[in-house]
Amino acid sequence: VQLQASGGGLVQPGGSLRLSCVRSGFTLDYDAIGWFRQAPGKERGWVSCISSSDGSTHYADSVKGRFTISRDNAKNTVYLQMNSLKPEDTAVYYCTTGLWCGLDIDTYDYWGQGTQVTVSS
Repeated sequence: VQLQASGGGLVQPGGSLRLSCVRSGFTLDYDAIGWFRQAPGKERGWVSCISSSDGSTHYADSVKGRFTISRDNAKNTVYLQMNSLKPEDTAVYYCTTGLWCGLDIDTYDYWGQGTQVTVSS
């Protein structure tokens, strides 16, 4: 089983990035694909989640209206489109998968390696 995140980088405030998460080797039971982020000195926090079966989406209040999560089941890929980025969005972003979408880190069983997002002028 594998999760591979990519797409991070350096962007100016107000800019955009799109993260990708490719997962392989999972059964259909693992319906949820989520994104967490961790800034230096802070705990890993939940950002967003999508159900691979029905496409329902969920967002943290801090990113609602700016980030959009989507899926391409044919490619086993989930995307996180991040617009209007702010310096406080700077963090390592991790994709993860579990049986259902939840806010708690313990909801998820497998993690990708993380991709760095830096928002700075």
